[in-house]
Amino acid sequence: MTRVTRSSESYKSWNTFVTRAPTPFAIKNLARSAFSKYPSRMATIIEIEKLALDLPARDRAMLIANLLDSLPPILSDDDEGIAEALRRDAELDADPSQAISIAEFDSHVHTRRD
Repeated sequence: MTRVTRSSESYKSWNTFVTRAPTPFAIKNLARSAFSKYPSRMATIIEIEKLALDLPARDRAMLIANLLDSLPPILSDDDEGIAEALRRDAELDADPSQAISIAEFDSHVHTRRD
């Protein structure tokens, strides 16, 4: 196993980082530098998660939005389930009387199970 040591220069930047509230930008920079310094990506991800969870809610939300925007789209509609959900939503918008309460839904589920 390789032991990772911090040079005095990187220690200064690390010390500066941990003594103030981290921003999403600082976490991204830490992640970039950490991936090149640590032999294991998993340890780095755990460290980043801990830092991110220490952020105020607004900064965490910004970080999450930025991370989600960086991902490729993963939704696929191979079974046309999304199209069906949109169709049903439009039906309910057109005729709200079709809606049922949660109690009615539960009753239908229990009836089917019996």
